[in-house]
Amino acid sequence: MLDDKEKKYLLSLARRSVRYYLENRKTLELEPGEVVSKKLTEDGACFVSIHLNGELRGCIGSLEAHRPLVQDVIENALSCAFEDPRFYPVDLPELNKIKFSISVLSEPKPLKVKDDKDLLKKLKPNKHGLIIRKGVARATFLPVVWEQIPQKEEFLAHLSRKAGLAPQEWRDTKGIEFFVYEAEEFSE
Repeated sequence: MLDDKEKKYLLSLARRSVRYYLENRKTLELEPGEVVSKKLTEDGACFVSIHLNGELRGCIGSLEAHRPLVQDVIENALSCAFEDPRFYPVDLPELNKIKFSISVLSEPKPLKVKDDKDLLKKLKPNKHGLIIRKGVARATFLPVVWEQIPQKEEFLAHLSRKAGLAPQEWRDTKGIEFFVYEAEEFSE
């Protein structure tokens, strides 16, 4: 769990990274000793989201920890602002209008299920983020997505579509791998 000072620092870092890139066309490099706690220099995985007028404007992240959390925030903030294929890149005038959110993920754990009914029983709305994988098809929904899609069957159908699968393909639990994780989510 992150304290309020760490959360505030990461949100500020996300915004500062995007501003620095817009002004310098380079990735922000942190000064030695700048990071507010040692915990933030440990490997961590996060998603950075931006919203404009309450609507999603970009969301990119890492599912598994593979670099220091502060670096993951910087890289994912830049990818979210400039590389999310669903949106045009953020520009400087827009930067003051957007709001940043960060979700720091726990390590994904396999969710073993016997069938689709077992999956529905084990899946916990508002707690679990879910990754589905079938062959090369893979997609995830963060726990916060439950706020927009609260019904389990609908959540799974949308996630299947996001992965490029048929909406009801999640019911074939023998052919799909499921992983759950939790996320500590915070916003500006």
